[in-house]
Amino acid sequence: MIARRRLFLAIPGLALLGLDFAGLLFQEGDDLHWLIAVALAQGAIYFVAAYWVVSGRPSPLGWILIFAALLRLPLLFSEPYLSSDVYRYVWDGRVQAAGINPYRFVPDAPELEELRDDDIYPNINRSDYAVTIYPPAAQLFFLATTRISESVTWMKASLLLWEGLAIGLLVLLLRRAGRPDALVLLYAWHPLPIWEFAGSGHLDTVAITFILAALLARVQGRSGLAGVSLGIATLIKLYPVALVPALWRPGDRRMPAALAATISVGYLPYLGVGRGVLGFLPEYVREEGLQGGSRYYLLHVAGRLGAHLGAAVYLVPVGLLLVALSAWICLRRRPRDDFAGAALLLASALVLAFSPHYAWYFAWLLPLAALARSTPILLLGVQSFLLYFESRSTKLWTGASIYVPFLLFALWRARTLRPSRLVVRGSREGAHGERAEPAA
Repeated sequence: MIARRRLFLAIPGLALLGLDFAGLLFQEGDDLHWLIAVALAQGAIYFVAAYWVVSGRPSPLGWILIFAALLRLPLLFSEPYLSSDVYRYVWDGRVQAAGINPYRFVPDAPELEELRDDDIYPNINRSDYAVTIYPPAAQLFFLATTRISESVTWMKASLLLWEGLAIGLLVLLLRRAGRPDALVLLYAWHPLPIWEFAGSGHLDTVAITFILAALLARVQGRSGLAGVSLGIATLIKLYPVALVPALWRPGDRRMPAALAATISVGYLPYLGVGRGVLGFLPEYVREEGLQGGSRYYLLHVAGRLGAHLGAAVYLVPVGLLLVALSAWICLRRRPRDDFAGAALLLASALVLAFSPHYAWYFAWLLPLAALARSTPILLLGVQSFLLYFESRSTKLWTGASIYVPFLLFALWRARTLRPSRLVVRGSREGAHGERAEPAA
């Protein structure tokens, strides 16, 4: 009987794998709607497996990791479909190998004509007006990866190797917290990283790895290493810098010094273009509506209700609230090693405030949610697939479909759970001997 229960996870694992192949068939037929329907169906099956491991039933780590690999393998060898960003990664690596600063020219520039080919160059988005947007550590990763092969498959494989390291770090953090290894399933089987990382090959896998490395170093009391790791994560994708208040403690000089030094050194090789080292970022802020306000879901709702407000009306109070939250996280008295929950709280607030247009921007919340067993955030990750249906005319309903179930479920969890801390600790007990409770 016990042996049979240990094999239970094979059932949802095989179902998820079967839906992988169904999704690839819809992808080959260029049927986005059915592909997203498959991803949402995977989300429902995923929650069955998640309930199994969270409830403490037999869940062999080996089974979980094997299926995590199997779920990614078919998508690794497929063509990117939900995003074409991975082609820019390969292009940036090729440009640097030619001795050219990737922040200097757009791909269509005549100076880069000799580097164009029939596989990578035609698939680069914004090739006629945008230089690269990716920070320096990302550029070094592109350069190193493409020196082995300039294929999209190898680039995706490299990113999945980093994700494998992230999963390993997540297991170490769970053990450090005194929690079952099986909880790694909450990230490893989630359909969002499967489709966005194995399928589309997004760089966020590397950023997530260094975020978890920073968290592990901080939990171990190695604040300098935490600063270096968080600095590298910031040099991969800029958003990890927002986690500084979650990992810093008053009086700690090592972490911020290491963070600042890492970021400064990272930019040095590319400063030949001056302010151009920011790449496409300033234009991206305008293009994505971060400056004008069209990006923000709550402003869109206000507009549909007849209140047409400027971006500042939204950004000023939201900015003040985020600053206040950061200050509270920094200064409040907390149990030893209370970093994972603080990071999840701050990251979630940031994502909800800025309401991303792209599903993969929710993925970095998932490993933190796995540490905290935060079901509402895991649900938010599944619902984020609905962003692929978003347009100007459907934004109101798409956003409601994503955020309303999340908020309702979060409120329900808050009512049904005792007060809890989102913590990663070296022991099971807090500073005053109380035991950690599961997070909402």
